[in-house]
Amino acid sequence: MTAMETRQHIVEQSDRLFYQHGFEHTSFAHLADAAGISRGNFYYHFKTKDDILGAVIRFRMDKTKNMLKQWEEKTTDPEQRILDFIHILLTNRALIKRYGCPVGTLNTELLKLGHNGSTHARKIFTLFRTWLKKQFTLLGHGENADQLAMHLLSQSQGVATLASAYHDEKFIKQEVRRMGDWIQSLQRE
Repeated sequence: MTAMETRQHIVEQSDRLFYQHGFEHTSFAHLADAAGISRGNFYYHFKTKDDILGAVIRFRMDKTKNMLKQWEEKTTDPEQRILDFIHILLTNRALIKRYGCPVGTLNTELLKLGHNGSTHARKIFTLFRTWLKKQFTLLGHGENADQLAMHLLSQSQGVATLASAYHDEKFIKQEVRRMGDWIQSLQRE
């Protein structure tokens, strides 16, 4: 592996471990073991855990931007794009049941820790918020687009939190249907 590939591999493994175990409970030793490299090699790429956190947040930002771009390329229909956002809950339901939402859990943990990385992690939510606001504007709800975007974000976060707490896949499916019905009802207003 090249140095760049090794660094990327470390970031991907760190992303997974931060999601599954939390930032605070993931040590350098855990990260090095997951990446399959020595701690010395690990320190060559990242000097501090905060350096890794920054790289993980950038990685998640890039993944989110790419996903939003794919949804926009897939269809010009803003309702379908919003439904694609909602269907993340179904696509990732096994992980959500077990660990919650990766964006929500990281934001919550960093805020509890008083970590300055929380400002950067919140930018992932802002990406979703801005994108959803744009879709609601395209649906003809420009005046309330930001409120609708925040409402949908809060609904999806609530579903992820409760699905994780209760390990309930049926609940996820039920709530995704309800959110879809709500989006379709907006078209009729």
